[in-house]
Amino acid sequence: MTFEDLKLIPPILKALSKENYTAPTPIQEQAIPPVLEGRDLFGCAQTGTGKTAAFSLPIIQRLSQQQAVNGSKRRIRSLILTPTRELALQISDNMKAYGQFTNLRNIAIVGGVSQKEQERWLEQGADIVIATPGRLIDLMNQNLVDLRHVQILVLDEADRMLDMGFINDMKKIIAKLPTSRQTLFFSATMPPEISKLVQTLLKDPVKVEITPVSSTVDRIEQSVYLVNKENKLALLNHLLQDPSIVSALVFTRTKHGADRVARGLTKAKIAAQAIHGDKSQNARQAALNNFKSGTTRVLVATDIAARGIDIEELSHVVNFNLPNIPETYVHRIGRTGRAGMSGIAISFCEEEELPYLKDIEKLIKKTIPKVKDHPYPMQSVPAAAKAEAVPAQAASRKPAKPREARRR
Repeated sequence: MTFEDLKLIPPILKALSKENYTAPTPIQEQAIPPVLEGRDLFGCAQTGTGKTAAFSLPIIQRLSQQQAVNGSKRRIRSLILTPTRELALQISDNMKAYGQFTNLRNIAIVGGVSQKEQERWLEQGADIVIATPGRLIDLMNQNLVDLRHVQILVLDEADRMLDMGFINDMKKIIAKLPTSRQTLFFSATMPPEISKLVQTLLKDPVKVEITPVSSTVDRIEQSVYLVNKENKLALLNHLLQDPSIVSALVFTRTKHGADRVARGLTKAKIAAQAIHGDKSQNARQAALNNFKSGTTRVLVATDIAARGIDIEELSHVVNFNLPNIPETYVHRIGRTGRAGMSGIAISFCEEEELPYLKDIEKLIKKTIPKVKDHPYPMQSVPAAAKAEAVPAQAASRKPAKPREARRR
C-alpha cells in the first residue's frame, strides 16, 4: 500500500515525499481511513509503530479542507494531549513537517519554560495545539485558552499520562471541550482505568491494535548481565569500550541515578549526558539534540523523560536498572530496532532485580540469554541463572545492517 492509496491530499503527499516517507506503517494503513471519515478511534500501539503520523496526517487533511473564516483569528480546532514536553515538541515538529504545504498552524504548550511566549502564540491563534496537561490547565485557569471550537481530540500515550497522575487534569480539560467531537485515543497498555476511559470517551470507535506489548520485536537482540549493584557502572564503562556501540540510551530507575551514571561515564571520558524531569527544558532539549547529532554518545534517562525520544538509528538500549513493570521493559527496548532496523538491548540485573527479570521473561514468553565470562559476575549467582548463561561474545555482536530504512 502507498500513501496515495490512503486518499491523502496532494499537499500532504508532497510533504511526505520531501520528508522521505516511502510507505505507510500498519497502524497508518488501519487508522488513517476511519479517522478521515470522522470516526472515533482507539489505537493500542507501542512506541515506534508510526502512530504520530497515523493521527497527524488525517487531522491535517480534515482541518485544511475546511473553509477559512475571513478576518477572524484562528480557532483551536484540534487538541493533542501528551504526557511529556519532549513528546509534545516532537509531535509539533512532525506536524509542521507534514503540514508544511498547507496553511495550518500548530503550537506546543508545555511546562518547564516561561509561558509568556506561549501566551503570544495563543493570542496570534492556532489551528492545532499540542499540550501537556499541567501547563494547559494553568493557561485555562487564566482564561488564556479557548477550547470551545475543538473538533478533534487526541489523547496520546494515555497510559503514561495515567502513570504520571494526570488523570484529573485530563478530565478537567475534556469537560471544557464540545461534546460533539471526534476523539482519537492511543495507549500502549490497557490497564482497567484506560478501559474505563475508552468506554466513557469514545463513541462506536474503530479499534486498531499493533504489536501487542507482550511481543518484543524479533530483530532486537536481547541479553542480560547478572552483576552486583556496586559493579554496574564499571560494567557499563567496560562495555562502552566496544566501538560498535555507536549510540546508547541508558535507562535508570531514578533521576539521581541518571545523574550519577552520566557523571561516572564522563569521568571515564565517555561523552554522556542525563535527561530527566529535574532538568530545565532547555537543558533537556540540548542533551537530546547532542545525542541525535552524535556529539553525545550516551544518553542516560528515566522512563518518563524518555517518552518522546525518537531516534531512528539508535544502536543500543541499556537497562542499567531493570524496571519493576515488565511492560516498561518492552517499551524501553523498542526504542532500538525502529523503522525496520535491527538493534541490541542489554540489561543489567542485580540480585534484588531477579524477580523483575522473571516477570519480564514471563511477559515476553522467552528466556533472555544471560551473558557469562564478563569481568564483573554477580557473586552467589542462583544455580538456575548460571545454567542459562551464554558466552559474552555471543551477546555483544554488532547490530545487523538495516533491512528496511523507511521513515515512520
